[in-house]
Amino acid sequence: MSEGNKPLKMVTCPGCDTKTFIPGDLPPLATEPCKKCGHSIMMPMLLRQFELRAKVGSGGMATVYRAWDTTLERFVAVKLMKKEILAEPNAWDNFLREARSCAKLNHTNIVHLYTFDEWEGEHYLVMELADQGSLDARIEKLHRLDELKVLDVGIKIASALDMALKYDLLHCDIKPGNILFNADHEPKLVDFGLARKTDAEQETAEFTRGTPYYVAPEKIKREPETFLSDMYSLGATLYHAITGYVPFDAPTPEEVVQAHVYTPLRPPIEVVPEISQFTSEALCRALAKNPSDRFLSYDEFIMALTRARSELLVRQYQSPENTNQPKRTTSWWRRQ
Repeated sequence: MSEGNKPLKMVTCPGCDTKTFIPGDLPPLATEPCKKCGHSIMMPMLLRQFELRAKVGSGGMATVYRAWDTTLERFVAVKLMKKEILAEPNAWDNFLREARSCAKLNHTNIVHLYTFDEWEGEHYLVMELADQGSLDARIEKLHRLDELKVLDVGIKIASALDMALKYDLLHCDIKPGNILFNADHEPKLVDFGLARKTDAEQETAEFTRGTPYYVAPEKIKREPETFLSDMYSLGATLYHAITGYVPFDAPTPEEVVQAHVYTPLRPPIEVVPEISQFTSEALCRALAKNPSDRFLSYDEFIMALTRARSELLVRQYQSPENTNQPKRTTSWWRRQ
């Protein structure tokens, strides 16, 4: 089909799911707005059997695309490394490390890696698709998330980190932007680009990459980093999600970093009085400045979060608006 002798290609708009035509001479990955909804429509690109159809997100090292596996007929995520990054020191090592780290882990709440490949100069990972936004995006949109949902995310991501620890892996970059949601709204831990073995030598400037809002004090002080550092970062992530505020804020990144080390934590329940005492206490312990004052294991952390969740469910079930409701024959927790 053509318009004014220009070749056209029919594609589906990811914004309104309408089939439409775009100029057929657009280069692969180039975009133009949908004539119906204005959403960006991308010219597909084929990497082996993977047809890249829409951009999901982009970071410093790579861009993630929603893609169609033409062989297995399923949607996947393709993480395409930026070509300009290949020239940077350690960039390729970090990309390969992420692939190898993810490949070892099989957990419901860790994004599954399908393959790692190179095709005509393009280096990419193919992963399970989790394109329903990040925890970071949900915080930005809603400011403060429902306590039950935050506890659910915390329990699941703590379990994922515990699985990684069983393989002697530390994630080293826990933050809201690295927790994505799939079509079933299940949280998925992603981005193992900074992951390392528990006994590996720590990079002295590692914490300076990315945001300083979730970094553990011992990492700032160049002290040995353990799973307790990931636990702290998860605690800070949950604190942000449940209160709408990061644990420590300041005008400059340097002041934020210093606050993690020296400024006393304001308990979540003081920030938002509606938060339950059990939830507030669990997060305060995970965010203890001295690693030895945190939970001794992920199992302990999960039990504390689970207790807080159970108490909150009981409290909601026994609230006045539920007292006159007829008893249900099915388990009440399934409504959550």
